[in-house]
Amino acid sequence: MAIVTKEKLDRVYDAYKTGKLSRRHFLKYLGLAGASIGLIGSPFGNAVKDAWAAKSIRFDGWGGSVSEAFREHAFKPFTNATGIEVIDGEFGDMNSYLTRVKASYPPGGEFNIAHLSAVFDYARYAELGFASVLDEAKIPNLKNVMESMIKPLREITKGTLSAVPYDLGQTGIAYNTKHISKEKAEKLGASLLWDKSLKGKLGSWEGDFRTNMWYAALHTGQSPNNMTDLKAIWAALREQRDLMKKYWASGAELMSLLANEEIYATVAWSGRVAALQQEGNPIGYLSPKGTYSWMEYLFVLKGTDLDIAQQLLNFMLEPAAAIAVAEGQNYPPSLDPSKVELTDKIKKMPAFDPTGKLDGYLFANPAYWNAHQVEWTEKWDRIKAGS
Repeated sequence: MAIVTKEKLDRVYDAYKTGKLSRRHFLKYLGLAGASIGLIGSPFGNAVKDAWAAKSIRFDGWGGSVSEAFREHAFKPFTNATGIEVIDGEFGDMNSYLTRVKASYPPGGEFNIAHLSAVFDYARYAELGFASVLDEAKIPNLKNVMESMIKPLREITKGTLSAVPYDLGQTGIAYNTKHISKEKAEKLGASLLWDKSLKGKLGSWEGDFRTNMWYAALHTGQSPNNMTDLKAIWAALREQRDLMKKYWASGAELMSLLANEEIYATVAWSGRVAALQQEGNPIGYLSPKGTYSWMEYLFVLKGTDLDIAQQLLNFMLEPAAAIAVAEGQNYPPSLDPSKVELTDKIKKMPAFDPTGKLDGYLFANPAYWNAHQVEWTEKWDRIKAGS
């Protein structure tokens, strides 16, 4: 066993207090240190007790305005009400976050709850063995969630839930109404993103092969969940690349490009479009038939303290909290409008469905897209790079 000195323990404890070391790893170190130097009766006796007694849970999300909405309207009130700290982490994209989860020890490690997007990621985490089984009786506010959002998750995890749906969004098409008329946008639909008259004024999301292939499928008259002519998809994306001004990398960059009129049309997250509209920018939102729709949910990773997780989930599904978060991040909540009265601001958001049934919303088929992820990601990366 390596010798553990009090000086080393000082450094580890400082790292824990400043957030550089997770509580899980701190406790693991204390377990090793205890046999080496003996902690009972030492100056760290109370620190050990406090560390073991500390109540906290980690939550990882998308950052920016979305994470800010969670912090202000859910995490801080939850901590004030319960004394349980929510450790707020951020990630850039789903693939990089999953890499971190896999690399943690044990797998999942210090990660507890993640604000994941799209049903295919729910399936991916379940298949990798990261799924928990929630006790729904301890999340009574789940009764207010749209059944149309719960059902797809239950089907993947064979009747149980490892997450609760939290908000709804679309990746539709944003366009500048000063330069593109509503009539033209609606006439062209997805093909607006291939309009040659907009060369040098088009944008798209660089980091997601699905979004780009999805709209190439609509443009070429194919079902995004059953593309039968991939040559046409790749040819369309190559053609589109020559028309592009910029492939944007983040929601902030998307909003900047549109607000500054560097681009006139692009695929866009509905919540970011809502924010631009609220700021008075001349941005229209196009949702052609087959628009890429998705849900976001709060996924609880295996090994998490379920009692704490279920407390947080139920608190976040409380209508007052869910509505406040929805207004803060500009995505409609998962709450069923037929059961919960929602605000006018929410009712005006792109992607809002007043029926709660989501009829006509097209979601990605998880088995189909996950089966081709590696192959299609590599192909998209090459096309994006110009090869």
